[in-house]
Amino acid sequence: MALSPILRSEWTKIRTVASTRWTLATVLAVTAAMGAGLCALVDATWDQLPAVERATFDATQMSFSGMMLGQLAVLVFGAMVVGTEYSSGMIRTSLAAVPRRGTLLLGKVAVATGLALVVGLATGFVSFFLGQALLGDHSVGLDGENVLRAVTGVGLYLALLTAFAIGIAMMLRNSAASVCILIAFILILPMVLGVVDATRKVAYYLPNSAGSAIMQTVPAGPDVPYGPWGGLGIMALWALAAVAGGLLVLKKRDA
Repeated sequence: MALSPILRSEWTKIRTVASTRWTLATVLAVTAAMGAGLCALVDATWDQLPAVERATFDATQMSFSGMMLGQLAVLVFGAMVVGTEYSSGMIRTSLAAVPRRGTLLLGKVAVATGLALVVGLATGFVSFFLGQALLGDHSVGLDGENVLRAVTGVGLYLALLTAFAIGIAMMLRNSAASVCILIAFILILPMVLGVVDATRKVAYYLPNSAGSAIMQTVPAGPDVPYGPWGGLGIMALWALAAVAGGLLVLKKRDA
């Protein structure tokens, strides 16, 4: 079966479900709003910051400080792309129409990550310009060193995060369970491991820690064993592994 009808079908599924549209809109809204608020706060309290923080200040990444909430919305979106079909029973119709399960999953991943990429790019640029406007004298321009890479990296990061969420949701086949696992693995586990010296290096290789390096313009430090693109590559491997696991489950289990 040709891929184009599957892509159109998956696009129809996503755009006709109000919750997925609102979830994607939330990504941009909360990331830009929270980033703007924190940028304004930094500008107002700049003189109170320790000298070492001012010396290593990453104005570009500060614009994306709302990503903590924005990526939560992306995780929900990715989980819903799969979980909604299983909870409604629509997955049986989808599999009847597209017996080749690998092709079906490919269509889902392609459409969802494409949408996440577009929303992520919009989020990156809106958050950047809004945040820099509020940083005043501490702002940077889009032509600054590594700035454009960091801004566009927001879209790449969110697209890979969506693919990872789809893979996990395909393995679990339940939106609520998937979101809980994703929040624990993406948001909570890196923070827990990062506060202990013995496990900090493990945290560097988790999807969140590795992938977010693409949004930084100031080097993270000598302990981090990769650069921005290396970190994104690690995250891409996590996403590929999750999608591969989802495909294996999809092929082995009945709908």
